[in-house]
Amino acid sequence: MQYELHYWPGIQGRGEFVRLALEYAGAAYVDVARTDEAHGGGEEALMRAMRRPELRHPPFAPPWLKAGELPTGQPATILLFLDRRHDLAPQEEAGELWAHQLQLTLADFLVEIHDVHHPIGVGLYYEEQIEEAKRRAQDFRKHRVPKFLGYFETVLTRNGAGFLVGSRCTYADLSLFQIVAGLRYAMPKCMHAAERRVPGVVALHDRIASEPRIAAYLASPRRIAFNQEGIFRHYPELDGP
Repeated sequence: MQYELHYWPGIQGRGEFVRLALEYAGAAYVDVARTDEAHGGGEEALMRAMRRPELRHPPFAPPWLKAGELPTGQPATILLFLDRRHDLAPQEEAGELWAHQLQLTLADFLVEIHDVHHPIGVGLYYEEQIEEAKRRAQDFRKHRVPKFLGYFETVLTRNGAGFLVGSRCTYADLSLFQIVAGLRYAMPKCMHAAERRVPGVVALHDRIASEPRIAAYLASPRRIAFNQEGIFRHYPELDGP
C-alpha cells in the first residue's frame, strides 16, 4: 500500500514526525501537498482534501495520513496506527501504551517549543510579540528544556538499552531525535549547555541519525530544511545572552 501524507509543503512541522516513521519503516508514501505544489497545487490542494464533505471523520488540522480509504489525524494517533502495521514499538500492551505515552509527552514539549516564539497568539506575527517571547524564552531555557530533556534522560537510563522503549528503535525514539535536531537549530547556545547534562539523549540522537534509512532520508531532498516558518525557528534574541 502507498500511504498519502497530507501536510504543509514548505515546513517540517508536526508532519515530520510521521515522515520519519514512514522513512524508517521503508513504507511507500506520497507527500501529497509537496507533489501537488510541483503542479501548481500545494497548500490549496491540502485544504481541499481536508474539507471534502464526504469525510465522515474530518481532521482538525494536518497532518493526516490516508491508508486506502482510512484517514487518520494527529501525529500520536498516526504513529500508533503505523506501529501496528510496521512494528514500530513493542506489540504487547504495556510496551505499546508506554511508547504512546512518551509520544504524547513529546507532543506536550513540542507545543511549548512553538509557544516560545508565539506566546500570545498564533494569529499574530512574531514581531508583534517579541517582548513576551523573550520573557517566555528565558523561562523555557532555564526550566522547561532541562525538565523535558532530563525526563527522557531518566527514561533512557532506566530502560538501559540505549532506546526509550525495549531494546530497539521505536517511533518515540525517532520523535525525540527530531526534537533534539529542531532545538539545535532553534536554540544552539541553549542546547550546547543543556546537552552536557543529557548524554543519553545525545547518544540516542546520533544513533538515530546513523540508522541507514534515516541517514539516507536526511541526505535527500525529501527532508525539508529547518526554516523560519515551522515550529523550530531560530531567533538569536530568544537563545539567551
